[in-house]
Amino acid sequence: MGIVIFDGVAYGMLLFLIGVGLSITMGLMNFVNLAHGSFAMVGGYAASMLMGRLDAGFAVSLAAAFVAAATVGALLELLLYRRLYRAHPLDQVLLSIGIVFVSIAAFTWWFGPSMQPFKLPAALDGQVSLAGMEVGRYRLFLILCGVLVLATLLLGLGKTRYGAMVRAAVDNQRVARGTGIHVQRLFLLTFSLGCGLAGLGGALSLGVLGLEPTFPLKYLVYFLIVVCVGGAGTITGPFAAALLVGIVDVAGKYYLPEAGAFLVYVFMIAMLLLRPNGIVARKGLA
Repeated sequence: MGIVIFDGVAYGMLLFLIGVGLSITMGLMNFVNLAHGSFAMVGGYAASMLMGRLDAGFAVSLAAAFVAAATVGALLELLLYRRLYRAHPLDQVLLSIGIVFVSIAAFTWWFGPSMQPFKLPAALDGQVSLAGMEVGRYRLFLILCGVLVLATLLLGLGKTRYGAMVRAAVDNQRVARGTGIHVQRLFLLTFSLGCGLAGLGGALSLGVLGLEPTFPLKYLVYFLIVVCVGGAGTITGPFAAALLVGIVDVAGKYYLPEAGAFLVYVFMIAMLLLRPNGIVARKGLA
């Protein structure tokens, strides 16, 4: 049971890393961005190409994945997303789901439909003894990454001037503009940050989920569950939801493999009935 929980927590950390950016952007911009997984795919492919073809180090590839996804996110925010901030949610859904299918077609054409090869770095390969269990080093690394990102976001949004501006814009954009905050520039920076985190999660998912062109559609529902169950516009909510979803999914596949992902949807429905506003109701980004 212990190893199942550990693997579930590691899987949940991946969902958190990818989904927390979506939570931030939805909370700030009220934009229904179903293409968030495409930015994770951009980061994953960037890391895969650097490690596989250019023999770059793992740490360098992770940094490049963040930068690549953040850059693509900034370009799309400038060219497409900002035009629809005040549009009907259906228009936003159509734009973002269109980006998903375009990205799938483009990556299939460029890289082919097969799974991207990935070899764990020697330092993260194998197992290590922890609390009497033999756990995978890479999964332990994922948990540490998730905790580090959570702490960084909480400190960054709670203790810095940038975080104060983001919280002000989340609470009331009109008042934030009146105090001299450049809200549109803040949108660009925050959207890029969210996409960069998705790219980092996509790169880290190479060793657990695998990566192929249908990735953004295959895991879209998981990212949405994490944000909706956790509470859009919060940090700790998606963190708690991701851990629960990861544990439920891994435990379900281990103990009830015939049920597949069915238990995740049962969990989602139960949580939304109990907490329709999310595990953490939005009161600013926290």
